[in-house]
Amino acid sequence: MIAIPAIDLREGACVQLVGGSYDAERVRVNDPLDALKKWRALGFKTFHVVDLDAALGKGANPDAIARLLGHEPGLTFTVGGGVRDTAKIETVLATGASFVVVGTRAIEDTPWLSEMAHRFPGRIVVAADVKGREVVTRGWTAGSARDVADVLTALNPLDLGGLLVTAVHKEGQMGGVDLPLMQEVVRGTRHRVYASGGVTTLEDLRALADAGAYGAVIGMALYTGKLDAAAVAREFA
Repeated sequence: MIAIPAIDLREGACVQLVGGSYDAERVRVNDPLDALKKWRALGFKTFHVVDLDAALGKGANPDAIARLLGHEPGLTFTVGGGVRDTAKIETVLATGASFVVVGTRAIEDTPWLSEMAHRFPGRIVVAADVKGREVVTRGWTAGSARDVADVLTALNPLDLGGLLVTAVHKEGQMGGVDLPLMQEVVRGTRHRVYASGGVTTLEDLRALADAGAYGAVIGMALYTGKLDAAAVAREFA
């Protein structure tokens, strides 16, 4: 399993939010490139970039994304946030992303997602943001009335780059992961699983690795120093 630092963009800065709430910003790095350089220096090679403003329709951060993706060749980036049409997928890939993360429209419009998976095979990662058991959309502000197990079944036939499963109820709280959820997801899908939400300790990462997760996205615990980034990089980068 690989550990993946999160670089969440808001108003041109790299931030960390508690529970995804814009009113609960806990960390801010004014230049996102500084965050990337810090994690690179420790040995991380894969990064998860999210345009929070685009996800919530509050603007966009294309310049920051371009600077991150153009900084150093050979790195792997998954990029998401407000990706809801074909043109945006093409733009993100052209900017240098290895994978494009699609959330809201992927969950709400399965025929479109099927078309995108066919057009960009192995390059689309579907974000299944889970609150309790319900998959939520629109920057975690809207319910889909769909159980995560049903969503997994619907996605299994598609040629995807993976599933990014975020336990929203754990996000940013540094209280540990929802291990039963992630175990169920790994059992219920043939796709790579990227786990997110609540990663706080090396034991969390080891448990996710044992569960069969392909990757774990880490945010708050790295940025606050709760989790020893150097130790994480040694074992999981």
